Amino acid sequence: MDFQVVVLAGGASKNLVPIVSKEVPKPLLPVANRPVLSYVLELLEANNLKDLIVVVEGKEAALAVGGWISSVYVDRLHVEVAAVPEDVGTADALRSVVHHLTADDILVVSGDLVCDVPPGAVAAAHRRHDAVVTSLLCTTPTSGLSETGSSGGKDKAKKPKRCNIIGLDPTRQFLLYVATGSEVEKDVRVQKSILRAVGQMEIRADLMDAHLYAFKRSVLQEVLDQKETFQSIKKDLLPYLVRSQLRSELSSNGGAHAEETWNEKLTSQNNQSFFSQHLANATKQSFHELYPSGLNGSAPAPASRTHKCCVYIAESSKYCARLNSLQAFSDINRDVIGEASHLSGYSFSVHNNIIHPSAELGSKTTVGPQCMLGEGSQLGDKCSVKRSVIGRHCRIGSNVKVSLRCKKAPSLMIHLFECRIVNSVVMNHATIGDGTSVQGSVICSNVQLQERVVLKDCMVGAGYVVTAGNEIKGESLARKEKS
Repeated sequence: MDFQVVVLAGGASKNLVPIVSKEVPKPLLPVANRPVLSYVLELLEANNLKDLIVVVEGKEAALAVGGWISSVYVDRLHVEVAAVPEDVGTADALRSVVHHLTADDILVVSGDLVCDVPPGAVAAAHRRHDAVVTSLLCTTPTSGLSETGSSGGKDKAKKPKRCNIIGLDPTRQFLLYVATGSEVEKDVRVQKSILRAVGQMEIRADLMDAHLYAFKRSVLQEVLDQKETFQSIKKDLLPYLVRSQLRSELSSNGGAHAEETWNEKLTSQNNQSFFSQHLANATKQSFHELYPSGLNGSAPAPASRTHKCCVYIAESSKYCARLNSLQAFSDINRDVIGEASHLSGYSFSVHNNIIHPSAELGSKTTVGPQCMLGEGSQLGDKCSVKRSVIGRHCRIGSNVKVSLRCKKAPSLMIHLFECRIVNSVVMNHATIGDGTSVQGSVICSNVQLQERVVLKDCMVGAGYVVTAGNEIKGESLARKEKS
């Protein structure tokens, strides 16, 4: 298909503190015992997209990610890893590599995307319409995951639901309007000049930007060079391309309406997450019909005066989520061993679980459905594991109940007696003492929880030590960095 691919993998993401660390940057965070980045790489490989640049924030993180990619994909993908400064925006990260790209069309995808939508379908739609940009849109989940996510812990207060406001032509192929991060509870204002230009537009608030885009390289390079202040693809680059396509049409339509700045107000109904409304002007053709015929049935407008911004809307049955928050980290781990188990890459048994042949189970120990038990793990007598992921070389003592979507990552060592771990994620090399209770928490690598510790709704950063007998609720715990 002759697309080059840029994967924006991130690094030390602030909204994932404290579960990211120097040892485990964001691209290597575990999802069902696999780095989250592996889900994007294997999705691309399955679509024969094998020429990749992976952009990682921070030199140390880039070295770690590059080493992992080399060990796993050396004979499968052609990957260059590029390091950029930490905390750069997505447009800045893309700008750093755009002049190393040579293909006519570029696919840009977020490294935290976990989905089963074939990127080849987005690329094909992009080529079919000869578009400047084509964006993948997925149905917004009704609960759990969101684009911004929730941080868990103390952050339990209800906040206004934020979403994208998307304007589409009647065929739902052309992107006519985009307002990112708008609040559905508030009014949405659309310029009447836009409505005059497009003739008819459907407003949607139930679609999620999956952060997978196809771009025409020449236009992408030109805009990034000219608009040096653009930092975000979603907030700066994409809205600019959408606005400029409409200005192109307006200028070819006499230009009079392009100067109007007053707005048409669209109001959401009953605070619902979805609303749709058609706005028509009977004297104008719909937007998508302007391209093949030109205005008023005349010859097509010159290519230099117009461009197309398109969308590919995934079927509602497809799974699509981004690991961009602490809540999303837990939710995606749950989903990939549950409703989206086909993404895990593993074959589940007749009992709907995965138990590695080298794992050892004690007397009267049960491993329930939607569970994963990794290589070399050992469970003592009378253990109960329910809806959980247990990583490689874990040691779990007798009389342990692991239930309700608890997840433990590779190389965990646990010494427990009557210990409960519920709805939690425990990463590599953690040590959990006797009589400890962990509920709704994320325990990072090399953490030590001493005897009789009780944690509820906590995030514990790498290497942190919780001393014996502590009871902690709703806290984020992390070591102080050495100055």
